[in-house]
Amino acid sequence: TVSEGQVLAILEAMKMENELVSPASGKVKSIHVEKGSSVVENQIILQII
Repeated sequence: TVSEGQVLAILEAMKMENELVSPASGKVKSIHVEKGSSVVENQIILQII
C-alpha cells in the first residue's frame, strides 16, 4: 500500500533527480517500467487503485 504524498520513484533528467509522489492513497496495481529504464513524457509508470 502507498500513502498520499509518499515517494514512489526517483526520476533522473539532465543530472537532476525528481521525486515521483503518490497523488492518493491506495495499492499499487501494476508497475510498467523497470529500474534504470528510460521513460517519455506522459508514459504510465505505475497504476494505483
